[in-house]
Formats: sequence, C-alpha cells, structure tokens
Amino acid sequence: MNHSIPEITLNDGVTLPVIGLGTYKLKGNEGVNAIESAVDMGYRLIDSAYNYENEGTVGEAVRRTSVPREELRITSKLPGRYQQYDKAVTTIQESLYRANLDYYDLYLIHWPNPKQDQYVEAWQALIDAKKAGLIRSIGVCNFLPEHIERLEKETGIMPSINQIELHPYFNQAGQRKWHEEHNIKTESWSPLARASKLLQNETIQRLAIEHNKSISQVILRWHYQLGAISIPKSSSSERQLENISIFDFSLDETEMSLISGLTRPDGRLNNQDPAVYEEF
Repeated sequence: MNHSIPEITLNDGVTLPVIGLGTYKLKGNEGVNAIESAVDMGYRLIDSAYNYENEGTVGEAVRRTSVPREELRITSKLPGRYQQYDKAVTTIQESLYRANLDYYDLYLIHWPNPKQDQYVEAWQALIDAKKAGLIRSIGVCNFLPEHIERLEKETGIMPSINQIELHPYFNQAGQRKWHEEHNIKTESWSPLARASKLLQNETIQRLAIEHNKSISQVILRWHYQLGAISIPKSSSSERQLENISIFDFSLDETEMSLISGLTRPDGRLNNQDPAVYEEF
C-alpha cells in the first residue's frame, strides 16, 4: 500500500514530504515494526532525536524496509548538553553510528538553550557536518527569530527548517509569518496537541462531521494548508493511514480561521518557552 504524500522544497534544494512520522517513545522491536509499517504505507519522512534514544530503532526500520534509502528522509536532533563545537561534532557522528546510517537528510539543533549560549557553536558544527557529507540539510527546533538572526549574522547560513510547537491551541502566527519572510519552512511538533483536549473540541468536531473526516484529519489538513510540515506520532497502522489520508478534501478560509482562532496565549503544552527553556 502506497499513499503518495506531496513534497515541498527547502531553501537548500532538499525535498521533504508535507507529513512525516514522529517517533518519540517508539523504541525496540515494537518501534521498528511501527516505523516499518508507516514506510510501507507511504511515509517517507521519519523524525527522531538523540534524546529520544531511538536512533537505532529508526535505523533498523530503514534497513528492514524495501524502500530505497534515497527515497527516505531521516531526521535527528542535537541535544542541549552537546552544543559545544567539539561535542556537537562527536554527537553527530554518534547519531549516525547509532542508526548505522551514512548520512541524515535533516539534522536539527533541538533547543537554543539561550542561557548556555552555545547554539552558534552547535550551528557551525552542523554546517561543517553538512560540508563533510554527513547531513544533507540543517535546521533548528524551537528557535525564536532573534536566535536565527544571530545564526545568520555570525555564520552567514540560515536554517532550512524551524521545527516548533504548533497546533490549534498555539498557532504561532507571528513565527510562521517570520519564517515565510525568510524562506524557512515551518515544521510542527505535537501537531495534534497530544490530542486529548482537541478531540473534545466542539468546533473541530463539527468540521470533522461536515467533512466526514476524523478530528485528527481535520487538524492535519489545517497544518497542510498553513504550509507547515507535520509529524504526528502513531504506532497504530490504522491511525498512521488515517493521518496521511487528508489530500481528498480541503478547508475553506472560514474553516481555517475557526481552527486558527482556537489559539491561546498560554497554549503551550508544557510551558516550554524557547526564550528561557533549557534542554538537557
């Protein structure tokens, strides 16, 4: 079974599907089976991180699947404790060894950790790893505009992607506009806001009924029409299929506005403000 997912092109020419698979907490043989199932269904973007401790699981799924490696887009992320240049270089290498991969398609700095103030060093390590062929595209997660502006000022290189918390309760309109103005693609983590509360939202429930779609499908369609790449996590093959079956309907401007209007000033899931949050 292969469901074709549209692709977008990053500012460095690398292409990515508009929906990928989040893998947080997918580990071991169960995780391998879930990822392999997703790839068989048509997923080509797989999102991991050093701190998820499952890069080996992702790599094993890549080896088991019949899909050629060059058709996949594998992501991992540098943790906060290894942002010093030399540590970052070693960690990128370790990420590849863990996954038994020759390269990552996308490698991101997981958080800016501004108090630590080493994210420019980390960025230079990613730049050099890309030059060495270890990474095809480099980006960041949870960076505010001022963090990205500093990267460009001190290295001359802009990220291809900023992966940020983005869901109907936290729509990040200002950050997304800034990305668009600077040719950076937005990627949404926790695109379904871990679902529990959103699944009970009457506005989205009504839209789901009107379109004969699930609430998750309506939300993921909203991300797609915003121009954001979403990476919903699921170990269920049924849910995986549901999450990529969003290209046979569309939301009109009023419906998009209704969903975007659900945003809240305190909409972050865990109060992880990149201006102050420090990742381990």
